[in-house]
Amino acid sequence: APAYAGIPVTLRYSSTSFTVVTGHEDPSKLQTQVNWEAIALVGGTIVILMGVSHLQQISQRLIAGGLAANTPAAAVRWGTRSDQSVIRSTLAELHQEPLQAPCTIVVGEVAAQDLNWFTNRPLFGQQVVVTRSTEQAGELSRQLRDVGAEVIEVPTIEIQDPVDDGSALRDAVRRVSEFDWVVLTSANAARRFCSELRDGRDLAGVGLAAIGPGTAAVLAEYHLRVDLMPEEFVAESLLDIFPYPSEPSAADPKGTSGSVLIPRAEIAREVLPAGLRERGWNVEVVTAYRTVPALISEELRERIAQAQIITFASASAVNNYVAAVGRDQTPELVVAIGPITAQAVRDAGLELGAESSEHTIAGLVQSTCDLVGLRAKSAQGPGSAIVQTDPLS
Repeated sequence: APAYAGIPVTLRYSSTSFTVVTGHEDPSKLQTQVNWEAIALVGGTIVILMGVSHLQQISQRLIAGGLAANTPAAAVRWGTRSDQSVIRSTLAELHQEPLQAPCTIVVGEVAAQDLNWFTNRPLFGQQVVVTRSTEQAGELSRQLRDVGAEVIEVPTIEIQDPVDDGSALRDAVRRVSEFDWVVLTSANAARRFCSELRDGRDLAGVGLAAIGPGTAAVLAEYHLRVDLMPEEFVAESLLDIFPYPSEPSAADPKGTSGSVLIPRAEIAREVLPAGLRERGWNVEVVTAYRTVPALISEELRERIAQAQIITFASASAVNNYVAAVGRDQTPELVVAIGPITAQAVRDAGLELGAESSEHTIAGLVQSTCDLVGLRAKSAQGPGSAIVQTDPLS
């Protein structure tokens, strides 16, 4: 707790040792066994655990043992947590502050130090709801915690096998050499597609296109590199850079078969398949997985009510959340990963607070930080502006 409060328990020039002692003994004892006067003579830093209720007596005895009344003292409550608080005073006066258990009390010159790093993080004190599926929430939650947030994971979707138990996907993978391109638009689709491959040799001569870095990262886990990825991670941008089918020529005697395979979710936008067909490609779409609404417990609903921020990384997460919890139970600040999700937020009747300009987990986290920072610096009301930000550097 002292370290998270920016208080080192030792300092080279003033405190070269520390003593840890309980401030709350067994009440059935006839007398205390802690010799506070002797502890005062030891010198260095004194760390007192469970000492709030007896702090006045402890302070008096430490002073009687030789410590100066104006010795710096600090009380750290809920150390390491997002609701951590620190009260600084002196040994003689700390007990007069509005202290609440549990506290770790630090007495000594080090208590005057304020090497604050924990509470200075951009999302410290903020409770953030993460609505990704259980399988996908981990990375977003980790990055949010790294910048100080208390994360409340509320999965609004569950990832399940297709109705056909994946038979269509397996059949397409067996024929994958017949396609010129495999286009993957999500990390879930990439993982399920790759799990059906024998190894990378199945894709010899087949181009791989990914919608964004998250999808590409999954492919990299299987030692596969993408051949095509747009700068903006949406279907429209992938269409802009996707090649046309080619006829055999002197420069390209083989040409292309004109076939594209798209493994994807059961329910998805038709922008990409329709656009590729307009370009002359034969497109085969197979269902790699389904998303179904997840049940949200009463305990999670109560935690949502305490949150200030909610993040959405897909349109389906928005729709499932509103259907399960309702618009009125949505935290004040809503952050979306990109334009498609942002539009789903608006269509659901929610007020959009921020939309990340790069549609990645890092971009979503940075948008959340920027939104909180902007509101902290201004006196404007909620929803006064939509923040669109660049990703974490």
